[in-house]
Amino acid sequence: MSKSIIDSAVNYLVYMSDKVFRLYDSLSRTVKPLVTQEPNHLRFYSCGPTVYSYAHIGNFRSFITSDLIVRTARALGWKVTWVSNITDVGHLTQDDVADAGGEDKMERALRSKEGEHFNNVWELAEYYAEAYRNDWARLNLTEPEIRPKATQHVREQILATNELIEKGHAYETPTGVYFSVESFPNYGRLSGNTRDNLMDAVRDVVLDDNKRDQADFAVWKKDDKHLMQWYSPFGWGFPGWHIECSVMARAYLGDTIDLHSGGEDNKFPHHECEIAQSEALTGKQFCDHWVHTRFLLVGGEKMSKSKGNFYTVRDIFERGIEPLALRLALMSTHFNKELNFTEQTLADAAGNIQRMKRADAAADAALEAARLGPDELGETLATLYDEALDAMCHDINTSVALAKALEGAKSISREADKLSLASATSAKKFLDQINDLLGIVRGVAEVPVPVAETKVDEALILSKIEERTAAKKAKDFAKADEIRNELLAMGIELRDTPNGVEWSAKS
Repeated sequence: MSKSIIDSAVNYLVYMSDKVFRLYDSLSRTVKPLVTQEPNHLRFYSCGPTVYSYAHIGNFRSFITSDLIVRTARALGWKVTWVSNITDVGHLTQDDVADAGGEDKMERALRSKEGEHFNNVWELAEYYAEAYRNDWARLNLTEPEIRPKATQHVREQILATNELIEKGHAYETPTGVYFSVESFPNYGRLSGNTRDNLMDAVRDVVLDDNKRDQADFAVWKKDDKHLMQWYSPFGWGFPGWHIECSVMARAYLGDTIDLHSGGEDNKFPHHECEIAQSEALTGKQFCDHWVHTRFLLVGGEKMSKSKGNFYTVRDIFERGIEPLALRLALMSTHFNKELNFTEQTLADAAGNIQRMKRADAAADAALEAARLGPDELGETLATLYDEALDAMCHDINTSVALAKALEGAKSISREADKLSLASATSAKKFLDQINDLLGIVRGVAEVPVPVAETKVDEALILSKIEERTAAKKAKDFAKADEIRNELLAMGIELRDTPNGVEWSAKS
C-alpha cells in the first residue's frame, strides 16, 4: 500500500474524530453527545409498526428519523447494529394508558372490510408486514440488520414474564399477569407520568378488579379465545405489547442499549413500560439515549379519516408522486418539531428532488464526455458536504443539511455543459455522499407491491362507482377519493376515461 493512501486514510480518521454526534435526549431533555458503550459501535433499537393496515405518513416520518440517525453514524465511520421490530400481536386499540384495553388491533382488522380478503389473522399480518417492507424500500430507507417479529419471540416473553414474577415485580390474577408499578420507583421519569399523577389518568380504565393498583399494566393477557394465542404457565393467552420490545431489544442488543427511538406517542405508555420491565429484569439501565419524533399534522390538523386528511404512504404514491419527494417532505422539518404536511410541502419537495436528479444526470453526462480541464468544483463541494454532515451531527438538522445538498446540486447544474472530467468526478463523489447521508439523490428500483387476493363482487363495485360519480358531481371530492381508496383497499383500480369509469382487479 502506498504512503499517499495510508496518509489519506489517517487524515480521514483524524477528520472524523473531530465530529461529535449530538442528539436531543427525551430522558434528560437536552441535546447531548450520543455516547456508545463500545467506541464507534451504535446499538440501536427503533419501534416499528403494528401490521394491521398500511403504514401512514406519520409512521414513516418517525421511521425516516431512525434511518437518518443510522446514515449519519455510518457517515462518521461507525458500525451500527440496528434492530427495528414488527408488532404482529398484542397491541390493543386503547393504547394511550399504561394498561391498554379494547381489542387487539390485529383481530379488529381481520373483521374489517379489508380483512375479508384474508383467511386468518396470520395471513393479514404477513400481507401488511410485506407491504410495510415494500413501502420502506420505496422511500429509500436503509435496511435494519435485524427486523424481528413479536410472534417469533413469544417463548422469551413467557420466560421474562415468569422472571418478573419471581423477582417480585409482577403478579398473576385470573385474567393476566401484571407489572407492579409500585415495585419500580423510577417509573415515569421518561414521560413525566409518575405513579402519583398517573392515577387520575387511569381511574376510569380498570380492566381487572384483582389488580393491586390501577396503574399496573399487563405483561401477559389470559385469553383462550384470542385468535393468536400461546400456552404459558399462566394459561392460554398472548403477551402484552410492552414486553415484546423489552425482550427483542435484549435478545439482539444486550441488557443496555445505546439508543432507542420511536414516535412521541410511544413515549407513554410504551417506552415507559419498556424501561420498567427491562430494568426490573436486569438491574441495569435499559437505554442511554432516547429520541422521539414529533407528530405530523396535515393542513394544520391531526390526521383523521373522519376529516379526510388521513394518508397512507400508498395514497401518496398512487397520486403519481415520486417516492423520494415524499421522503424529502417528511424530513424537511426537524424531528423534534411538529411537521405540517401540505400540498405545497410535497410540491416543494418534488421540485428539489428534480434538482438533485438533474445534477446527477449532468455529472453522468460529463463523465462520459471526459472533457479536459481543472477541477473547479471539488473544493466547494467538499466543503458543502462537510457542512451537511456537521448539520446532521448537530441533532439531525435536516433543514441545513438539505440546503447544503441543494446548493451543491445547483453548482453542478450551472456548469452542466462545461464540466471537466475532474469536476464531474468531484460532482459524482458529492452526490454519492449526499445520497448516503440523506437518501435523496437516487432511490431503489421499483419494488413490487403485494396485493391480497380479492373476492370480486361486481355488483358492489358498480354500486361504489355510481356513488363516487354522484359525489364528484356534487363536488364532494373528499368522498370521491374515499370511495376510490376503499376500492383500492379491496384490490380494485379505477380509471377515469372519456368513455366513463373503468375498473380492474389488481393482479
